[in-house]
Amino acid sequence: MSITRALISVSDKTGLEALVKGLHQHGVEILSTGGTAKFIADLSIPVTEVSDFTGFPELFDGRVKTLHPKVHGGLLFRRDLAEHLKQAADNDVKPIDLVVVNLYPFEETVKKEGVTREEAIEQIDIGGPSMLRSASKNHDAVTVVVDPADYEVVLTEMNEHKGNTTLKTRERLAIKVFQRTAAYDAAIAAHLNDQQETEASFSISLPLSQELRYGENPHQNASLYGKFNDYFKQLQGKGLSYTNVLDIAAAAELILEFRRPAVAILKHTNPCGVGADENDLRLAWEKAFETDRQAPFGGVIVCNRPLGIGLARVISEIFTDVIIAPEFETDARALLQKKKNLRLIKMNDEFRETLTEPVIHSAPGGLLVMDHDVRALGLENIEQKVVTQRPPTAEEIEAMRFGWRIVKHVKSNAIVFTTSDRTLGIGAGQMSRVDSCRIATWKAEQAGLSLKGSVVASDAMFPFADGLINALNAGATAAIQPGGSMRDEEVIKAANDAGAAMVFTGHRHFLH
Repeated sequence: MSITRALISVSDKTGLEALVKGLHQHGVEILSTGGTAKFIADLSIPVTEVSDFTGFPELFDGRVKTLHPKVHGGLLFRRDLAEHLKQAADNDVKPIDLVVVNLYPFEETVKKEGVTREEAIEQIDIGGPSMLRSASKNHDAVTVVVDPADYEVVLTEMNEHKGNTTLKTRERLAIKVFQRTAAYDAAIAAHLNDQQETEASFSISLPLSQELRYGENPHQNASLYGKFNDYFKQLQGKGLSYTNVLDIAAAAELILEFRRPAVAILKHTNPCGVGADENDLRLAWEKAFETDRQAPFGGVIVCNRPLGIGLARVISEIFTDVIIAPEFETDARALLQKKKNLRLIKMNDEFRETLTEPVIHSAPGGLLVMDHDVRALGLENIEQKVVTQRPPTAEEIEAMRFGWRIVKHVKSNAIVFTTSDRTLGIGAGQMSRVDSCRIATWKAEQAGLSLKGSVVASDAMFPFADGLINALNAGATAAIQPGGSMRDEEVIKAANDAGAAMVFTGHRHFLH
């Protein structure tokens, strides 16, 4: 059977004109409400108001308009059951074969600064999800569309299948609806829970984005869910693995710390070299690469400016897994495309928006959920946070700012030696902070870099003076750390004895 009647009610009018014109050409009767009905009528396409179709007026400022047996009956009755067909005829319930609905923009509303509780409540769609769920339940006979991206698919199938869609497409669209309504309800619950500070459950429902090549190891299957591909576009290369996705996310978050042209090199989500320059991305790369010339092998390179041919030539000489940039200039991309397995990832500005979302990790039997560690805390009024007899110089303060932004992206226990524009040595993930300090010192020696006059950043407090003493003996003249140890006075004394400057930020930046 062909689609004879459609109910359309959308907040987002994207692609609507082409859809309704296509439906009109197929002779489909169109039902609608409010602004959508006016939009269709202005196209000189016949449209029937739902209230005229049901014989029942809209009530309560539009809160009740589609919640009616003639609407939900028309969506839900089974076309293959004689008793359903008889009840529909006896009660003047006409079939509705297509539902096109996108929901009130609740998520967008609550993102706005200063939105009131009443404004948020009014953006909770009731009729829309109800129609979507009714239509999806009966997808054997009813086509349901929640995403304007699917309009063309529906019209194409109607052209190819005598005015109807295929069961396979109806099933896919129904699944998409249930994913969308689940995510919509979760967003409402999360907002109300946050506003009212109630004890409530946490739920999440995300569409499948892509199947990954494998998990942490080739014998592990892995899938990616959500909107990752809205923020990162793969331009070439092998498919992504689980670890690739983790590395891309870690690299993107790190590079957002910097306004100057900057390049970072990461391995297994840990920075192994970061460089910045006032004007030249190529110079920023050289500073990052000199920190550790071995780590980029099979690693990830990320920059915060369009990647040009000069830098592309240098990088192309190194085997690397992933390169991330906001844009790849044409000649640079042409050169890098010669390495067919190399993954080129374009990072969109919208990625910043994800840093307002919670961090979610699996836990036995459930999930761990926490706020993002978005900003390097404690850098404001840094001159007032000096705890040593000697205050830091202007150059040391700039190095502190640089190092503090990097150390929060290094796995704890984290130690980073820097100047104001480059890393010199990085120690990550050790059970002892003094061991991280020794590794960072050793890495600098291996790279042939002097730590004399450097600044050392520690993601958490020095619990004993030994870690700081190791750093100062290696050449550091200043340190930035949270403070808060029972032995802070011993650590401060060690700095004073060495004539070093030290700042306590008052904030820890652990990363596990």
